Amino acid sequence: MSNTPPDRLSVDPDSPFHDEAVLARGVGVRFNGNEKKNCEEYCVSEGWVRLAVGKTLDRKGKQLTIKYNGTVEPYFEDIPKES
Repeated sequence: MSNTPPDRLSVDPDSPFHDEAVLARGVGVRFNGNEKKNCEEYCVSEGWVRLAVGKTLDRKGKQLTIKYNGTVEPYFEDIPKES
């Protein structure tokens, strides 16, 4: 497996961008230089993340998310970070 996270990844099992093997390694996301723990989905090439909003659910029973544009830097948590 590569040491580079995929360009697009989702934690939703119904999404075509869901990858259980990659998520099992632990993927962290830096968005505009800040660590985000509530990231539901990201896309590096398009420059956006979907962040969970509280405990609010949408009409399908999934957690409500908001899409933000900016710089996305995914990384694997099992690889030491460069300082």
